[in-house]
Amino acid sequence: MVLNNAFRGLIDLTIPLAIFLITIIFGYVLRKILFNKLIRLARNTTSMLDDIIIESIRGPFIIWFVMLGIYFGLEVSRTADEIVHIAGKTLFVLGTLSVTLALANITTKIIKAYSSKIQTALPITSLTQNISRVIIFVVGILVILNSLGVSITPILATLGVGSLAVALALQDTLSNLFAGFYIVAAKQMKVGDYVKLESGEEGYVTDIAWRTTTVKMLPNNVVLVPNEKLTKSIITNYYLPDKEMAVLINLGVHYDSDLKKVGRITCEVAKEVMKEVPGGVPEFEPFIRYHTFGDSSINFSVILRAKEFVDQYLIKHEFIERLHERYKREGIVIPYPIRAINYSQERSER
Repeated sequence: MVLNNAFRGLIDLTIPLAIFLITIIFGYVLRKILFNKLIRLARNTTSMLDDIIIESIRGPFIIWFVMLGIYFGLEVSRTADEIVHIAGKTLFVLGTLSVTLALANITTKIIKAYSSKIQTALPITSLTQNISRVIIFVVGILVILNSLGVSITPILATLGVGSLAVALALQDTLSNLFAGFYIVAAKQMKVGDYVKLESGEEGYVTDIAWRTTTVKMLPNNVVLVPNEKLTKSIITNYYLPDKEMAVLINLGVHYDSDLKKVGRITCEVAKEVMKEVPGGVPEFEPFIRYHTFGDSSINFSVILRAKEFVDQYLIKHEFIERLHERYKREGIVIPYPIRAINYSQERSER
């Protein structure tokens, strides 16, 4: 009798364990066969969507089969129905959370991968990515609560009342959050733009988060600007309406210079720079404009064009270097800032 009970107990333990192991082995074999085939098919496509989905669900795939194995093992075991029910609900909650997490990761990766295509409709920032994740997690939590028999309506009503207290307690935080939404929606400044702040800092916008906007300066420093202050500041965006910009260089030549010759030689050098220096606009025709009779020189501006803001530094460097050498060869004098007394003019006036 004792042996029969022991044998029966061993069978009761072996069958659920066998089902658990069979489920895991089946899941492992299925994952290996299925994903190897899916990866080969994905390599033959130009879309990144299939690669993102395969990469995101490959990890939790075997975990889902472990949970199924536990559930099937409990179903065939002699465990009390109440325990099986609780375990089933727990596994469902865990499974829903894992699916929600996988969907959130897929959504984030898709937004990053297709950011260049949807940038005009939805600017890609950490704020928009986090909002998409929050929406997916909220839907997942509502599904879990509904499966557990929890009524969602009272929870939503409670959240509505509680949100008033939260809004008062987190007034500054929420103002920055909504200011961030405004910045993203207005599209007057987006990630990748080169901007200059009213306070003088300038650099590339690297991120627009829920509280601050990050601006990376050329010296490799980072400026964090609260979104609310950003919406109230005067900002120069060097990428609007487009990236190309005029580059002005102020010069001066001696009063005895042949101004037509100066204009011709200066434009020749400027054209060379536009065509040969990276960042110049080859099809642009540089020109000069005389504007001032200075104390020691006739002053003028040379107008060139750069593809974007940071390109102007190399363009200015190359232009000044080449123009200085060319002026030397042509005998064009760039005078030092001096003051000369014209004695002959003074005598004639007397």
